[in-house]
Formats: sequence, C-alpha cells, structure tokens
Amino acid sequence: MTKNMDSKKIDPCTLVLFGASGNLSRVKLMPGLYRLDSLGRLPDDMKILSVGRSPIAHEDWQAEVRGMLEAKFYNGIDETVFKRFIKRNHYQANVSDDPDAMKKLEVRLTDESVFPQNFAYFLSIRPVDFATVVEQLASVGLTDERKYWRRVLIEKPFGTSLEKAEELQASITKHLKESQIYRIDHYLGKAALQNIMLTRFANHLFEPLWNNEHIDHVQITNNETLGVGDRTKFYDNTGALRDMGQSHLLQTLALVAMEKPIDFQPESIRTEKVKLLQSIRPIDTTNMDKQAFRAQYKEGNAPARDGHSEHVKGYLHELGYESSVETYAAMKLFIDNPRWKGVPFYVRTAKRMHEGSMAISIRFKKAPMELKEGQQQNWLILSIQPKESLKLEVQTKVPGLDIATRSISMDGQLRQETDDSVDSYETLLLNLMEGDPSLFLHIDEVKAQWKLIDPIVKTWAEDKSPVHQYPAGSRDPKDSGVIFESEDQFWRYSIELGGDKH
Repeated sequence: MTKNMDSKKIDPCTLVLFGASGNLSRVKLMPGLYRLDSLGRLPDDMKILSVGRSPIAHEDWQAEVRGMLEAKFYNGIDETVFKRFIKRNHYQANVSDDPDAMKKLEVRLTDESVFPQNFAYFLSIRPVDFATVVEQLASVGLTDERKYWRRVLIEKPFGTSLEKAEELQASITKHLKESQIYRIDHYLGKAALQNIMLTRFANHLFEPLWNNEHIDHVQITNNETLGVGDRTKFYDNTGALRDMGQSHLLQTLALVAMEKPIDFQPESIRTEKVKLLQSIRPIDTTNMDKQAFRAQYKEGNAPARDGHSEHVKGYLHELGYESSVETYAAMKLFIDNPRWKGVPFYVRTAKRMHEGSMAISIRFKKAPMELKEGQQQNWLILSIQPKESLKLEVQTKVPGLDIATRSISMDGQLRQETDDSVDSYETLLLNLMEGDPSLFLHIDEVKAQWKLIDPIVKTWAEDKSPVHQYPAGSRDPKDSGVIFESEDQFWRYSIELGGDKH
C-alpha cells in the first residue's frame, strides 16, 4: 500500500528515461516529474537523464521539455518550479547504429560530479527491446549494485503469454535480481484502486461481510466508449482479454479478494496477491461457452466528447480484413479458497460501449425477509472511473400506510474539491525512486495471470465460429448473460444516484 509520501526519504538518485521522445514520456512521465517537483517530493540532488534515438543539443532538449509541460498544463507553468526542474534535466543520444552508444551512456552516467550514482531506469520502449536494453546496461556495469542501488522499471506488457513472460524473465534475471525489477501496471497507481484495501480493512462494517456467506457475486468492469483508433494492428495481435483482462482486471480482482496481509509492507501485500491469483480456478476450456464470452463492435452510434453521439465504423471495417479477435471479453471466475467458495467473479472489458467506467460492483445475498417479489438486493459499488466514489444501496420503507420498500443510495465521493489530483504515473515514479514495490508486479503474479488467460486465448484462436457482434455505443451483448450463474444476475451499469442498474 502506498504510504504517506512524507514518510519515506528518497536517496539521491538519477532517473534514466529510455524512450524520452515517445508519447508516454511527453504526456505522462515528464509532466509527472514536474508535478512531483512542484509538490516538493523530489530531493534537491535528484537528476533526470532522458535517452533518445536522435542527437539533440542541451538547449534544444530543454526547450522540448518546456513544450511538453506547456502542452500538458494549459493554465501555464510555475516559472520558479520550472527553473529548478529544468536544471535536473539532461539528454543523451543512444543512436541505434552506434556500437559504442551504451559505453558512451556509461561514461556520461558515471560522472559523479553531475549524476547521483543510484540509478532508476524507466524502459518506455518497445517490449521486444526490454531484454536487449537490460543486457546492454549490464554489459557496461550499469546494473551492478555493489556500491549503489540500481532499479529497472519495465512497461507493460511483460510478455504476451506465459511462455514469452518466462523467456523474458530468464533473459533479464541473468543480469538483475528480482528486487531490482519493477513491472508496472499503471492502474495500480490510481488512488481509488488503492482505496480498495483501505475500504476493506479500515472499516469494521465491511470485512465481516466479505465472504461467501454474505456476497452473491462480484463484478469487475472496465468499459470504454472509444474504439481501437489507430492501434488496429496492435489490437488485432492482442485483443481485449490480453490487453486489459490479463493485467488490470486480474490485479483489481486480487485487491478485492485477497486475504488481509500481516502488515502493509510491500512483501506482505505481494504475498497475499500471489496466493489469491494462484487460487483462481482454471477455466474448463471444454465448457468454455458458459465461462467466457467474446464479441466485436460493429458500426453504430457511439458517445462523442461533446456529449452527443457520432456514427462510427465497426472493428472489422477499421481493421480492413476478417478477424476473430475480441473487442469485448467477459469471464466467470471462481476462487478455490474457504472465503470465496462458490462466489462467481465476473470480469469484463470492452471497447465502444455506451458508457466508460471502471468499477467493482458487489451484490450481497437476498435479505432474510422479502416484502415483495423482485425486491432489490444490497449493492456496494467502488467506482474508479469516471468518478472516484463509494456507493452503498440499501432497502428502506416507503413512507405511507402500506408496507413497501425502495432502494436508497449512500453515495460518498472519494475525492473532495480541495484534494490534490495525482496521476497514477506520479505515484509509481515516486515509488520507484523510494524502492517501494507494493504497486508493481512480482513475477509470480505475472505467471499466474498468464496461466489463467492463455488457455482462453488459445481456445478462441482455434474456434472458427462467427464472433458475436454488438453495435457501437450499445450495452453488453444480450448473449453475454450466458456466463451468469443464476437468472436473476445482470450486468451492473451506471453508478449515478438513481441511474439505471440493468
């Protein structure tokens, strides 16, 4: 669990950003570091060395950095903060056809008069280059920890299957200890997601009910209104299940369902997450139609940014050829431990839905007394996006002479107007420099996730039957309900007070 930012001192260090000119660096990393500096979270002697493919003069790079910040912060940047921040920034060209490029980086970095010798490497590069860059860093001694710490942050995805993840792990552990490897899932940096553990363990109200005696089922949802955009080739090689389900949604499930750690130290949290992920029952691929569902969006009217709708193309039209790759994926999972025996966890993710949302929806079992047929059950909903909130629905009596009930909602906003808004990458960058791996993935988590997902991906790839279609801008395909355990279960939608539930 992320600690109070004031509670942990950051050693003097140098953050080395590979892929400095890429979109992630421009939109998230450099603005995030500037924000951390503005909040006083960076030590005075911390430096940033950006590594890119093209030679750029020092003054020109500083101008580029300013442009990144001005593009991000529309209301302008604080000149006092910028003056301090820009002094931290340096640039190093790593030209691909230069055989001495990594040696030149080593000479530059080991200049102790400029750069603190604790190094944190952020690999915002192509996944196929992860192992190569780690090997190159090791070849010139830049991963050696005999005198200083050296950490390597690897961007998602960590492999594209269990086999590929194990191959990548074998390659990088030739040069790195597990304690040096920080596998990022940026969703874990979201404050609302971190709040799951606090909601459970800091409130006596919930934890006694957090089990199969009281909970009917759990839904974990990540839906988007956007389509695949210009990522068609990437998406057709990946699909919704591997893009979102394997990482973000299974990590969310782990936080929801894990046992209470013995303390909130990084290793204790990781231990419970690993145990939970390893206890998820493998899907029976011989009966997969009842446990997993896939579909693709077709043309339709999707929500537009101006609040209206726009007619959009279907996935296959955008792609330009036939494909069975899913843009909608839903799974029914069971956890084989005493707490969750028999409780279905429904995990779903989709593109081009009627609303964009990330939420955990928990439906409790039927009340001991039902005053009318079809009486609503209690729900607890933790919303991650678009708003951070916690909502509890309970039944109360309708005022009047007759005995009747209705649902009311207690809706609490997790973010107040005076709260600071922190991007997930800011949290994770800070944790990297602090040496706090709580919000990063251990290799055992990665393996457990791929072990669960791989058989589904393989079965779908071999299945030549037509893929279900759903209109862009619509709700879940009706046929997706095939995975529900009982007829009274349904997909939970908007978390708005008084909004549609199904």
